[in-house]
Amino acid sequence: MNIEDLLRETLSDMAHEEQPPPPGRFLQVNRSRSRRRSLALAAAAAVTVMAVGSTLVVQGLSSRVPVSKDVAEQGPGEALVETKQGQTTLTVREGLRLSQILEQLSTATGRPLVEFKRAAKDGRALGLPAYAKGALEGFAFSGTYEVSPTSSPDEILAAMVTRFNRAAEDSNLVDGARRVGRTPLEILTIASIVQAESTNKRDMPKIARVIYNRLNHTPEMRLRMDSTLMYGLNKFGIRASNEDLKSRSRYNTFARLGLPPGPICNPGADAIEAALKPDAGPWLYFVTTDPEKSVTKFADSESGFLKLVEEYNKNRRTG
Repeated sequence: MNIEDLLRETLSDMAHEEQPPPPGRFLQVNRSRSRRRSLALAAAAAVTVMAVGSTLVVQGLSSRVPVSKDVAEQGPGEALVETKQGQTTLTVREGLRLSQILEQLSTATGRPLVEFKRAAKDGRALGLPAYAKGALEGFAFSGTYEVSPTSSPDEILAAMVTRFNRAAEDSNLVDGARRVGRTPLEILTIASIVQAESTNKRDMPKIARVIYNRLNHTPEMRLRMDSTLMYGLNKFGIRASNEDLKSRSRYNTFARLGLPPGPICNPGADAIEAALKPDAGPWLYFVTTDPEKSVTKFADSESGFLKLVEEYNKNRRTG
């Protein structure tokens, strides 16, 4: 059995588990200036932003009802909402897709989802950097936001972009991307994959290195990421089927070379840092060998990868 068949068989077995392992279990070898100004002024008048460690509190920006929808099966993280004395604090976790964030904001504010979708499409008016090319995915930064009923979707999303821009400046994203021979958008795309594939932040620099190694290894080597494929199919979960692999999506990194065209989620500061400063090492594979303990191990050869798969299967049987 070749390595492709082994991977697909392992994924098929995982489909019958009651509690499948988290993403990152393994990876195989592979409107105008005036509009912006007016929005910025409006946001500045309505919103006071202050950084509290890695948390952003947007004061004056609230939720009438708690977010009750379970998003655990739709991707990483869930909304945390607390209402107190007329103010609601909404925590947006790292690694959520933009579609999930917009749903959470709609539920938290009581505003129609369509209003947030409309605001998100006008990405440049939200203060996005030029390299975002007007797309908000990847730039809606995680954090804790206090929201008021008078805040518009534009203002809320603009506050999230403001937080991203601050994080990008703190991490020296533009210059750092240049140093590693990538564009800022490519770095954010790598960071989003790192975020989606990681079970903890300590492994992020190594996973970033695996991605770089696969991108740089040979022209024929593909990333082969379930996380990118599922994003392109607008599906949630950690298992790609054989039918999914036939997708013509530009996010199908099993079929297409190189990176997908943009971020697949909204990464946090740790993932961005890992994409800018990956660990040094020869790794081409990783396997989350013990999902319950979030233990991920790395290998630089096919034989090493197979041993890690065996270890994963053993832990699954005895767990």
